[in-house]
Amino acid sequence: MTTDSTIRLEIRTERVAEDGCFSTLLWDGMPFAVSAEHTFEDGRPVLGAGEYWCTRDYYNKGGYETFEIQVKGHDRVLFHIGNTEMDSRGCVLVGKSFGVLRGKGAVLDSKGGFAEFMALTSALPAFKMRVTNR
Repeated sequence: MTTDSTIRLEIRTERVAEDGCFSTLLWDGMPFAVSAEHTFEDGRPVLGAGEYWCTRDYYNKGGYETFEIQVKGHDRVLFHIGNTEMDSRGCVLVGKSFGVLRGKGAVLDSKGGFAEFMALTSALPAFKMRVTNR
């Protein structure tokens, strides 16, 4: 793992509701995508406010490369493609914009948002991330 502790990615939470946690993603301070995460019955997502290491990994179910977020007490918290919190058990779904699908908050153009995320991280084996506004 890299020893560079510079924060590269910020997940800035915009809204936490019964249909998910919705955030803006910033790379080196510049917004580039949005995200959705599952919220549990107590209203919280898996990721709390704080800093996390993200390491290159592979999403077996989707069949593509991604990053795993190192979260104490959890295994396989990944960035991946999906639209609504039902597509996630705690992972971060990346998209290009917010919207509504089947009456629920969602991220749209997830394939495009995820592709941009992977392009930004293409040369990195790992990076540090901060989650804010939670």
